[in-house]
Amino acid sequence: MTVCTPLYAEWLALHSTHPTHTGRSRGTPHEDPVLVAGVAGALVDGINPGDIVVATEIQHAGRTVACQAAGLVAGELRRRGFVVHVGPIVTADHVVDSPAERAVLAGRGALAVDTESGLLAGDDGRAVVVRVVVDTPSEPLKRIGAVRRGARALRELRRTADVINAWSAATGEREVLLAAPRSFCAGVERAIETVERALELFGAPVYVRRQIVHNRHVVADLERRGAIFVEEVDEVPEHSVLVLAAHGVAPAVRAQAAVRDLRVIDATCPLVAKVHQEVRRYAATGNTVVLIGHAGHEEIVGTTGEAPDHVLVVSDPAEAATIDVPDPARVAYAMQTTLAVEEAAETAAVLRHRFPALKGPRTDDICYATSNRQAGVRAIARRSDLVIVLGSQNSSNSHRLVEVAEAAGIPAVLVDDAAGLPLDRLAGARTIGITAGASAPPTLVDDLVRCLSGLGPITVTEVGEPAEDVRFVLPKEVTHP
Repeated sequence: MTVCTPLYAEWLALHSTHPTHTGRSRGTPHEDPVLVAGVAGALVDGINPGDIVVATEIQHAGRTVACQAAGLVAGELRRRGFVVHVGPIVTADHVVDSPAERAVLAGRGALAVDTESGLLAGDDGRAVVVRVVVDTPSEPLKRIGAVRRGARALRELRRTADVINAWSAATGEREVLLAAPRSFCAGVERAIETVERALELFGAPVYVRRQIVHNRHVVADLERRGAIFVEEVDEVPEHSVLVLAAHGVAPAVRAQAAVRDLRVIDATCPLVAKVHQEVRRYAATGNTVVLIGHAGHEEIVGTTGEAPDHVLVVSDPAEAATIDVPDPARVAYAMQTTLAVEEAAETAAVLRHRFPALKGPRTDDICYATSNRQAGVRAIARRSDLVIVLGSQNSSNSHRLVEVAEAAGIPAVLVDDAAGLPLDRLAGARTIGITAGASAPPTLVDDLVRCLSGLGPITVTEVGEPAEDVRFVLPKEVTHP
């Protein structure tokens, strides 16, 4: 690990507890990560003096060097209150201040220019560049205020010391274990493809009630293509196209859509639809349906809506042990599809003990993808120092993956993406397990592995059974419009 701040020896002196020097600290060339910190000039509008640019790549002397750990460092800086821009930095052999030269360099895609990074970085992708902006196209060096802007930049640079220390502690050689299977399941793929096909067939905008799946990256991507996400049906203009999300909806939602004369495309996961059918069937024969799941989750809200006067929701064995039903001889149960397997089974066992006549599905409702991903986490957890689960905070199945790892006694963290991973969680973790919830894009895993490779040499091993050959047919509305 090497830290280089060649322009600011006084800054280094203030942080002498951190190993800082110019050049590489040990080993052969390109073995050690290197961090270059200092100041730079912005090349494009929208970046202000005092902002930080973290390089995704360094352009210098006809070569381009990737900075693999940029996302990790940028995320850490943002969490600590810095204004951060992420993108290419170009290294020049002189101070660039003319508008014409800035424009030429900006035309190459660079956000900022410095005079050292390209000289200090190797070709292995393990360089990190953190630059505080002093001058911009609208506030060049040769303008009143340059000294004040420089002083501010130095203050901001000093404030990055804790992040640099965290980066230092996170560097090193490590093993990465990828759980298999991971990421998208068939129901999620079907839901996303349904929105994509609807946009192709009917054009933008296509409206989607709630998040199509619980992942902000998926939602943002579909928004860029023309999807509009709404909370309720009454937000959708009459006669528009409406897609129902994978978690399912209550019949009342469909009725509201009919009143507004909406063209409805149902992207409900077939395994969730199966639970809806079970609840209707049990309720139709006079049973109280005990629905095992998390109250307030969209899947539970939609399922309860199938027979609201006949459904009682319990979340765990403790609630199952105290629930009262009108007729103990007429009780059935169903499950949310994204539960932790062991706890759901324990809850069902409590219900069976209390209600010997309890009816239930032939097989538990937890979907194959949830079960498989939980098994994959168990396989990596026992070999890991830390388990990282990629998924959004509102993803039930992703939270369950964290719980499964923690139940095995292994620290685990749920993050949206590599930028959301606190660097201090990596300190001392030499074997890291990675998985992704069923609604998280596989590209997030690739990006995290790439970021970790920027902290030091890694070996990557896939653990588990990756094959899942389940495929669901798309809704007829997008196959036979």
